[in-house]
Amino acid sequence: MPVIKGFETLKHLPEEKISDQISRRVLAGDRSMIVWWSMKAGAHAAAHHHPNEQVFWVTSGTMDIRIGGERRACHAGDVGVIPGGVEHEAWFPTDCEVIDVFAPRREDFLTAEAPAYMRKG
Repeated sequence: MPVIKGFETLKHLPEEKISDQISRRVLAGDRSMIVWWSMKAGAHAAAHHHPNEQVFWVTSGTMDIRIGGERRACHAGDVGVIPGGVEHEAWFPTDCEVIDVFAPRREDFLTAEAPAYMRKG
């Protein structure tokens, strides 16, 4: 994924297929990153953590998410913050679209290799 300066159009950002159930578009600046996720019903992001703060916004569908020891269902319009270093996990009982903002940016998302916790489905 290239680091972008200036303007871009969402539909022109490459869509990466992570698995049969998960795809994403990534926009990265020098210090932050936004990711548009498309999840099919049944997708799962396995338990993981990273040092980056993560802000999420569910734009459609339902995401069941565990942040630390708390789990809840989030629906379109719900937002949240996952502090850096806190373990989290998500399940998608319906088709779902989620926007994540990471600060600092996820360097591992700039490579061609998707994280293992996402490839599992």
